[in-house]
Amino acid sequence: MSSPSFADLGVSRPVVAALAARGVTSPFPIQQLVIEDALAGRDVLAKSPTGSGKTLAFGLPLVDRVEATDPRPAALVLAPTRELAAQIVDELSAVAHARALRIAAVYGGVGMERQGRAAARAHILVATPGRLEDHLQRGTFSLDRVRTLVLDEADRMLDMGFRPAVDRIVARCPADRQTVFFSATLDGEAGRVAERYTRDARRHEHAPPQRRARIDHRFVAAERDDRLDALVRELRAGDRGLALVFVRTKRGADRLVKRLGREGVDAVAMHGDKSQAQREKALARFEAGRVDTLVATDVAARGIDIDGISHVIQFDPPDDREGYVHRVGRTGRAGRTGVGITFVGAEQAADVARIARDLELDREFARSGLASNATSGAPARDPQATSASRPPGPGRRPRRRRARTAPARA
Repeated sequence: MSSPSFADLGVSRPVVAALAARGVTSPFPIQQLVIEDALAGRDVLAKSPTGSGKTLAFGLPLVDRVEATDPRPAALVLAPTRELAAQIVDELSAVAHARALRIAAVYGGVGMERQGRAAARAHILVATPGRLEDHLQRGTFSLDRVRTLVLDEADRMLDMGFRPAVDRIVARCPADRQTVFFSATLDGEAGRVAERYTRDARRHEHAPPQRRARIDHRFVAAERDDRLDALVRELRAGDRGLALVFVRTKRGADRLVKRLGREGVDAVAMHGDKSQAQREKALARFEAGRVDTLVATDVAARGIDIDGISHVIQFDPPDDREGYVHRVGRTGRAGRTGVGITFVGAEQAADVARIARDLELDREFARSGLASNATSGAPARDPQATSASRPPGPGRRPRRRRARTAPARA
């Protein structure tokens, strides 16, 4: 049996034509699951990872349910980061224009006045919570006429501490709206929030084939003073494409770029203290291959979806399994192979060993020679149980949730 077309799912002719002009003719699995219910105006809870086609899954019904004559804004999409918000606008602009609709992004790092004027004229807003609240407090526009609310990567917004802001924003939207909730998990806090925001929602889950087989996971013993040399060796070794290097802090990202420059390695940094123009320029240079090494913090790298990333190098190891999955998942995409390298010091060995065990990467970790440090060192911190994690297997202890820090400002 052949897969349904976008037209079969009920998508309008102008939108189907706009998709075809971009070479998009066949719906992805998550789009096949969600589009009909969303077009019918039902609330939807959808579990689907980044890169599965979720933007069109919620975006096409959103565009088809808004009319050019509707009061503005008629629809709101909340996203955790400005990079993701910008990508959603880019993805939906052509189909929105096909129905004479305006779409605008609302995020930090750009001028409030100009952004506010564009947002006030838009039928569809795509916004990060922090900047959206800034505009609402100024009275730039209201959400009184929003008929459809989409929360994209909702689990990420919760992890970043945006729950209070999202609650306030949702409270400003009409109670009789349609709500579409996309998340990498529908368990735990994300599931509770989803139930609170929706009514009689249709639930859909899409789990693409595991990509682990396409990623070579490597753990490298390297103390902090030795990591620059180790990183330079990895960046210069063999045939590679783009390399995404993760560090813990914004200052650390800038400092590492300077140190790499002194070693003859051209790199750019991307983090929350960069302006939006700087971040967009860095990402554009990286995606085009003009600079093949991007040094980023976790928050800044959320939403990056570039097929050409062959190597993810964790200069600073992640705090937990969720962080590992998110970071290394930036490579090995779209059927390509990838390499995930994690630098580990003796004091971090126990924590990283636990992450490796949880992800069934024990053998890969053992090759690092750090196994003795992992068993004899200080007790490891419990990694945070988070959205992308698989349910604990037999014999695995449930993990405590850590207290949340102040929300990152997107």
